[in-house]
Amino acid sequence: MPPVPSLLPRSVFREVLGWYGAGLALFLILQMTDALSTTVGRLLTYHASFGQAAGAFAGYLPTLLNRALVLAVPFAVLLAFSRMQKDSEIKAMFAAGVRPLSLVWPLALPFALVGVLAFVNAGYVVPAGLDRWDNAWYKIYGMVPPQPTQEKYTYAEPGALYYAGRVRNDAGSTVAQLQGVMVQRGDETMTAPSGTWDTTTKTWTLTGAWIVRPGQNPQAQTKPITVPEADTLAPPPPEAKKVSTPALRAQLAQENDRLTPTQRRDIQFQLASRLADPVTPIVFALAAGALGLLIRNRAAAFATVLVFIVSFYVIWTTVPQLARAGAIEPNLAAWIPNLVFLVVAGVLAWRLR
Repeated sequence: MPPVPSLLPRSVFREVLGWYGAGLALFLILQMTDALSTTVGRLLTYHASFGQAAGAFAGYLPTLLNRALVLAVPFAVLLAFSRMQKDSEIKAMFAAGVRPLSLVWPLALPFALVGVLAFVNAGYVVPAGLDRWDNAWYKIYGMVPPQPTQEKYTYAEPGALYYAGRVRNDAGSTVAQLQGVMVQRGDETMTAPSGTWDTTTKTWTLTGAWIVRPGQNPQAQTKPITVPEADTLAPPPPEAKKVSTPALRAQLAQENDRLTPTQRRDIQFQLASRLADPVTPIVFALAAGALGLLIRNRAAAFATVLVFIVSFYVIWTTVPQLARAGAIEPNLAAWIPNLVFLVVAGVLAWRLR
């Protein structure tokens, strides 16, 4: 077998990386154009200044970058291989003794570096950017950010159960507003549409309450009822997507018993996806590389890029909802898109062996 020229792998890398740069710019522009088209009307309606608009989009740019880092991979690999197929360069490599899979697996190396960049961006830059994006829009609308709220608060102690459909408290305030309140103490059940939680005296005050006791009709209370409540009022956890990876891990470890099942699953999925998503460029490189060696013309390559991205996007946007609802274990859900395309890469590699 004749020796393989040492420049061949470099020619493949140059071709793929050249297309990757073009794809990265293309997907950034497409996403930014879409974001502008959906928000420019609101910017004009509320007379947002250029600085306000620029500040908002600067916060959203890291999110767009992470998507582009991933989406540009199949674009680059498939179009690079289709160009080399068209000019018979790949055929010449095969004639020189290069095995098909030896053109595929080295592609994982440069895109592993892309994965590292995506990991850092997703875990540290994107969360802060999303928070700035939301706050920027509150300023554009001339609104104050909403008060922090906690949904479906529950606290139990021996002989008592406390529940509130919503707890809302101002930053730094020692009194929180309660909505949809229920308190069970012994055989007595109290319900009220609203109330207050005084953290200084550690009491709940129920307004418009009804009391139910065994064997008696419900009794309406004309005066507020105050009951002791020993729990500590903690600020509700922020949205998981706006919290950095280290802070999310700390929150899950320290407040696991205070989180609702939905909040817990959301945090678990966020943490898992911030590990899984940076691996996607590597999986895409392997799957697209194996697929690119089977495609003989550029038109088919463009069509395959579209199918590739749409198929991944459908799976990628579906699994978070399934994980949040508890239909799929969060850690597994985060890895499902990669597992699906890893199987595709394995099947295609078997055909090329």
